[in-house]
Amino acid sequence: MTDHKGKLSPLLKQATGIIAARGEGAYILDPQGRRYLDFTSGIGVTSTGHCHPRVVEAAQKQVATMIHAQATTVMNPRLPELADKLGELTPDPLNSFFFSNAGTEVAEAAIRLVRQVTGRPNIIVFHGGFHGRTMGSLSLTTSSVGLRAGVSPMMGGVVVAPFPHPHHYGWNEDDTTEFCLRELDRIFVTYSAPKETAAMLVEPVQGEGGYVPANTRFMQGLRERADKHGMLLVFDEVQAGFGRSGRFWGHDHFGVTPDVLMIAKGLASGFPISALAASEETMARGWPGSQGGTYGGNAVAAAAAMATIDVIREEGLVANAEKMGKHLRAGLDSLQQDYPEMDHVRGLGLMQGVEMRRDGVPDGERAGNILKECEQRGLLMLRCGPYQEIVRWLPPLIVNQQQIDEALGVFEEALKATV
Repeated sequence: MTDHKGKLSPLLKQATGIIAARGEGAYILDPQGRRYLDFTSGIGVTSTGHCHPRVVEAAQKQVATMIHAQATTVMNPRLPELADKLGELTPDPLNSFFFSNAGTEVAEAAIRLVRQVTGRPNIIVFHGGFHGRTMGSLSLTTSSVGLRAGVSPMMGGVVVAPFPHPHHYGWNEDDTTEFCLRELDRIFVTYSAPKETAAMLVEPVQGEGGYVPANTRFMQGLRERADKHGMLLVFDEVQAGFGRSGRFWGHDHFGVTPDVLMIAKGLASGFPISALAASEETMARGWPGSQGGTYGGNAVAAAAAMATIDVIREEGLVANAEKMGKHLRAGLDSLQQDYPEMDHVRGLGLMQGVEMRRDGVPDGERAGNILKECEQRGLLMLRCGPYQEIVRWLPPLIVNQQQIDEALGVFEEALKATV
């Protein structure tokens, strides 16, 4: 007979064997009370750590008042309040917000908006980018073929351009950037004419693709081309935003302002909410009815987001991310001197990646074994990259020096145990 007891899908794979019974700050506790230093942050979500008291208080207060005020039916007061707070943080003139549940949904909203605003069909994305798992956003994603496998054909109108990843190409930054901008210009005359290109969409710091930061010349080159050809420039700050890079926005490192901004992950300390930002003029040029959703902008998530913003500001968490990011990077650079299999260390702020290689070949197996050894020693981390060869460091923004030093010590033990 069929077993009718409900089970989770076998396609849901966990990176660790941990059952998370509780969360406290930078730690996860299992049902037996063992503490694990959490350097995954729910893939960059728990920016203020687990169960920050002010976020918990805001959520509890809202739960007791109104849980779900569907945003296209009635006005949820938390949404204009959150928009007002976000407007103080986004660059001018991005002052109009659409709220949804996840990063992939604001990617879909961005696709709709740029095509409607410009009347053009094509969107240029960059090799190694990750923008979501729903079909439109997945069509923009090239961080790993495994994400797209078995679900083709993808959405049309997507053109992939090279991203300035010097270590991948084996060139210096200037030569890599020159190549990428030259190839982008070649796309305009061979594949997607400017008058048919609605937007360029890019992560200022690539996440799933391997924690690869862009650079100022490249980002300014995108801005110049977008202005010249009447395209929109969209920045995906889903992972790099909200202080993760040591600046509030990843693009703050490069002095370039987008036309459209995608926001999620660290916005609400673990509650599902995301936002698409643009100028009021740009947003108004979208078609009525093109933005909506049953759960988008949930009242409890919005309250948690406002509390998260207050905590980040008042506790100086962006400055802490910059300071602790430098300390983490110094520790990783020091370890690299003794462990050459740490082929490349890169990233910004509390978004650092260590690329593992063996005999010049990406070593995803070693990276996976390192994570298992770290888990056994009480440290949780994740992998990323096309070969899953990159150990990524993603602690909460509240992390302190003692916790980073502890994690570096565990990581070195794991390196020794996996030779």
